[in-house]
Amino acid sequence: MKPKTRLIHGGIFGDEATGAVSTPIYQVSTYKQEAVGKFKGYEYSRTGNPTRHALEELIADVEHGHAGFAFGSGMAAITSVMMMFSAGDHIIMTDDVYGGSYRVVNKVLNRFGLEFTLVDTGNLDEVKAAVKDNTKAIFIETPTNPLLKVTDIEAVSAFAKTKDLLTIVDNTFMTPYLQNPIPLGADIVLHSATKYIGGHSDVVAGLVVVNSAELAEELHFIQNSVGAILGPQDSWLLMRGLKTLGIRMEETMANAQQIAEFLDAHDAVGTVIYPGLPAHAGHDLMSKQARGFGGMISFDVGSKDKAGELLAKLKYFTLAESLGAVESLISVPAQMTHASIPVERRGELGIVEGLVRISVGIEDVEDLIEDLENALK
Repeated sequence: MKPKTRLIHGGIFGDEATGAVSTPIYQVSTYKQEAVGKFKGYEYSRTGNPTRHALEELIADVEHGHAGFAFGSGMAAITSVMMMFSAGDHIIMTDDVYGGSYRVVNKVLNRFGLEFTLVDTGNLDEVKAAVKDNTKAIFIETPTNPLLKVTDIEAVSAFAKTKDLLTIVDNTFMTPYLQNPIPLGADIVLHSATKYIGGHSDVVAGLVVVNSAELAEELHFIQNSVGAILGPQDSWLLMRGLKTLGIRMEETMANAQQIAEFLDAHDAVGTVIYPGLPAHAGHDLMSKQARGFGGMISFDVGSKDKAGELLAKLKYFTLAESLGAVESLISVPAQMTHASIPVERRGELGIVEGLVRISVGIEDVEDLIEDLENALK
């Protein structure tokens, strides 16, 4: 199946019991048992729910993995994956990582004895140098948030296998429509499904796909034990979102490319970061490992004050946390999504006060460019 067809016909299509084309919402907590321990596939909805199961089968299919798991948020998904490790284990992590990911590993998971080293995973030598005797995994975010740095998934995964390490990839920015890390060698793929997969700013969710029965058994045990599951209503919304993901991403990328080129040529804008620009350091690698360049753009307007002036003048870009929706969103990472990262660390990474991040939506691109042009005057 081609990607757009797989998004619609992958996993479990419809409902065999009734013929419904759309998977029903099974709003149920428990299930009748014919005898003790004898039930029709489901016993309690924390353990399994038919609607959630349909979503989990679909995401596993579109990510070319063995099994999928749905959680109550992207952070619940990341935390649950990290619970597969034990006190004293060490994980190498992308340095320019989402602020929430940085916070949970440095403020929460470290309390339980997990160790983390943040490096530029786009530099394989740095990854190799960070390996310790207790290292168990390499956690990649590519492209990164918000600096859009690119990591070679295949190269890191190949190295990880030589050291018997797991490779975990946060695929939120690229979506399963544009990038599939498991065929490139990754063991675990995760998404903040709140973003592009949901796509309509109406659901908070996280998804994980694993590449083996062993990992599936372990993660299901954690999912059932911890209970950070996704409910049936939100599971249904994500399945609906996945059906239109392909056409939304195509429109988003077309808009993003034109906007990035406009910003790159504008006198009031400094550095423009978009992998679709040939000057981007990861342009060639993205062309190799993905089917497009995504819809995220970061650019520097020079200062916090200028960023504030820009935000005040925009009409069609909504100032909001999050990304990946049909409407275009804009944020200032240093003050919003990455405010939890210490200012010194942000400075080291290059997340400056004037850095603006936009999530390009599917509006008419002429309106979006005109909006930016007026605000930049």
